[in-house]
Amino acid sequence: MSRNRNSIAVVGAAETTNLGVIPELTELGLHADAALNALADAGLRPSDIDGVACAGESPVILSHYLGIVPKWIDGTSIGGCSFMLHVRHAMAAINAGLCTTVLITHGESGKSRVAAGGPPVPQPSQLEGQFERPFGTVWAPTMFTIPLLRYMKTYGITEEQVATIPVIQREWAARNPRATLKDPITVADVLNSKMIAYPFRLLMCCLVTDGGGALVLTKADRAKDFPRKPVYVMGTGESTESYMVSQMADYNSSRAFRMSGAAAFAEAGITHADVDHLMIYDAFAHLPLYGLEDLGFCKPGEAAAFIGERNTAPGGRLPVNTNGGGLSYMHSGMYGMYAMQESIRQVRGIAAAQVPGVKISVAHGVGGWFSVAGTIVFGNEPA
Repeated sequence: MSRNRNSIAVVGAAETTNLGVIPELTELGLHADAALNALADAGLRPSDIDGVACAGESPVILSHYLGIVPKWIDGTSIGGCSFMLHVRHAMAAINAGLCTTVLITHGESGKSRVAAGGPPVPQPSQLEGQFERPFGTVWAPTMFTIPLLRYMKTYGITEEQVATIPVIQREWAARNPRATLKDPITVADVLNSKMIAYPFRLLMCCLVTDGGGALVLTKADRAKDFPRKPVYVMGTGESTESYMVSQMADYNSSRAFRMSGAAAFAEAGITHADVDHLMIYDAFAHLPLYGLEDLGFCKPGEAAAFIGERNTAPGGRLPVNTNGGGLSYMHSGMYGMYAMQESIRQVRGIAAAQVPGVKISVAHGVGGWFSVAGTIVFGNEPA
């Protein structure tokens, strides 16, 4: 029995049967594959679910496809951290009595593009289309260069320091049989890889893959009724900044990151010293720098040295992105689900590159460049 009657537990968690290149499944099929795997992990059937949340696919279509008749649905779709927000919203819905058991799904045919959607190109009638697209900044590679270049100039960060991040994450991926890329790389390999948009080289950019994942959430006091070790949602946070990268308040920091992280830590009642494991959405190599600083693990400008000293590497004091991250594990487009899956595996003690003694893991996600953030604190005990 949980100490807090409002505590929520993850009682089912799984990714799609395969990851990487899956041309035989549509995006709806990937959602369904992940959903059925998570339900099997929880020992449940679709008929046991009365709440559905997903992004990239309509929860209406998914519910029909799986034969679920939900009492609560959430189609929040704000980019890569949509699923962190789904966890937060599901937690509120369960505690409000709107539903009892929520299925959160994700599936994207990012590589094969089978019945795939995707964000529209900004139109002249839209803010981004008026004020950014005419200057050539469209999509992540060109958007993310702007804050990173300012950050590097402000703090004297070198390209070699940024290149260290994918090198260390590849070390984690080498321990993970499901990772897309496992071969060791060096800083020189990163800096000699194809230039995409300065300072981003190819090995600083996320993978493009197919896959998905799903979670099953319910009240913590029901957790004993399920076959797998439960993982508890201790704290949650979400916030936004400008969708236009040109309108960020400070290129050296993400306001959305700071607010989301602070809310999650406060709700969980934890300090940074309590965190055993950290997942930071890493669509591009610079995001762990911002995540470490804006979540409060490092002071401004100190994250690159913190990573360079191998604190986030295997054997380090704060293991980060232990599945290999979006740079080496997989990245189908919206990566937040995979970050949470690894946090849950680490707390369960079943990760491929398991960190000894993980009791609390934080999963932090970003969406729409730096425009939105979601943070979830997972633990092995109810909040």
